[in-house]
Amino acid sequence: MKAEAVLATDYQPAEDEPFMNDRQQKYFRKKLTEWKNSIVADSRETIEGMQEGARNIPDVADRASEETDRALELRTRDRERKLVAKIDAALRRIEEGTYGYCEETGEPISLKRLDARPIATLSLEAQERHERKEKVHRDD
Repeated sequence: MKAEAVLATDYQPAEDEPFMNDRQQKYFRKKLTEWKNSIVADSRETIEGMQEGARNIPDVADRASEETDRALELRTRDRERKLVAKIDAALRRIEEGTYGYCEETGEPISLKRLDARPIATLSLEAQERHERKEKVHRDD
């Protein structure tokens, strides 16, 4: 068991092994789960901090500054909530056996891209096409 734990931490997916083999799936599952746990822990700290920080501030400027800080924090947490949903979707794709494959082309997404952006659903080429198409429509 101890040797397995060492392998899990030292393991880096490589292009010369079968794509999305058990080790790669385990690697990405662990990476996604740790990322999600980190976000959830940060959210808990924010909620606790906001509950403790709920106080009456007599100075209008200080109160406005604190409200601005809270609004920014809530927007950040909302983005993170959406990110957690994407992480959950990626974890489901691992269980279904579709993780790592481009939703548009069905081709494998590069391991470098998945390592950098484990929630990626499109290959780099498909993502670039999508962004170009989006830019064209935005400019109209």
